[in-house]
Amino acid sequence: MASTKVITGLERLISEKALQDKIKGNIGYLCHSASIDSEFNTGVSLLQNLFGKRLIKLFGPQHGFVTDVQDNMVETTHYVHPFFKIPVYSLYSETRTPTDEMLEGIDTMLVDLQDVGTRVYTYISTLSLLMEKCVGRNIKIVVLDRPNPVAGERIEGCILQPDYKSFVGRYPIPQRHSLTMGEVGLYGQKVLKTDCELEVIEMKNWKRSMYWKDTGLPWVLPSPNLPTAVGALTFAGTVLFEGTNVSEGRGTTRALEVAGFPGIESFSFRERIMQKFKEEGLTEGFNLRPVIFLPTFQKHMGKNCGGVHIHPTNFPQFDSWTVSQMLCREFKRELGDQFEFHSKPYEYEFHKLAIDLINGTDEVRHWVNRLGSLSELKKIETRGFDKFLSERESILIYR
Repeated sequence: MASTKVITGLERLISEKALQDKIKGNIGYLCHSASIDSEFNTGVSLLQNLFGKRLIKLFGPQHGFVTDVQDNMVETTHYVHPFFKIPVYSLYSETRTPTDEMLEGIDTMLVDLQDVGTRVYTYISTLSLLMEKCVGRNIKIVVLDRPNPVAGERIEGCILQPDYKSFVGRYPIPQRHSLTMGEVGLYGQKVLKTDCELEVIEMKNWKRSMYWKDTGLPWVLPSPNLPTAVGALTFAGTVLFEGTNVSEGRGTTRALEVAGFPGIESFSFRERIMQKFKEEGLTEGFNLRPVIFLPTFQKHMGKNCGGVHIHPTNFPQFDSWTVSQMLCREFKRELGDQFEFHSKPYEYEFHKLAIDLINGTDEVRHWVNRLGSLSELKKIETRGFDKFLSERESILIYR
């Protein structure tokens, strides 16, 4: 646990008069259920108390303003909030880009989303689309920064290739990018030259080595299937199973920490996996526990699935992306022709496979199909890392 609690951008804005004076005119607020202070007070209540009638519009990302919507391509509607009496606009509706009507009358847009540090988590895509929409407009974007719950030092996963740009990957960054939301905004502004007016209200006391458990802050799920901060760490890898017919545990209480398939005997499966991992030198920072789980909805609903629960045991040593890719390979080996990569639409892309959009390349899919080696996977993963690390260095806020 951190000796000094992290102070978020929201909390700084609420407590520092100098920052409040920089927020001009009418305000829009992009937020969700995890947009809280350290005492669980909602950001909407705090900002309405602070700015009164200047807070004129609210915006919600994927999963909804109240974080109640489960999944891919399940849209939320626009409405007037019954308590706050302010319009709520969905940026995961008939549009993912704010419209002229939505932005009308706004002088400052506050962005206060709890991200989880993985490229495919769409809140950074929502930020990027907002930034692009505000180019040439007299709207200032202010990001109220929050911790990256999986720390800010380790990068993992392939850098997005241009052909696989989508709503689950708009910037050429690795899957686990180790940036905060504010730093992602600066990457778009300074590296990719998105010419909008952007300011970051940075945190106090956050260090790049911190995982969520070190921040002293309460965890409120930022989307329905990440009830634990540990799940944010495993998610950087297990999200790939969304592109397969292997269950990632949706419909259970520990989604994205488990993976399984009907008919697998979990104890022998786990032993075979760990033997393969040991032979290739993948043994540090985690353990796999054999499990049987019963999804109550989505993939394999009502069927017992045998598989494993991924338990990080040493966070800085845990390669989440690598462990899940290797698990995917072992599911392919175990299931043979039963194993499938999904071909159904994924995040409004209808012609490319979900697994390739998630990985940002088709090379990993081909690696799985040929049951490739860990060393081959690492060569695929690390292409372009040096360029990204150089670009990243230029926009880091925290050290």
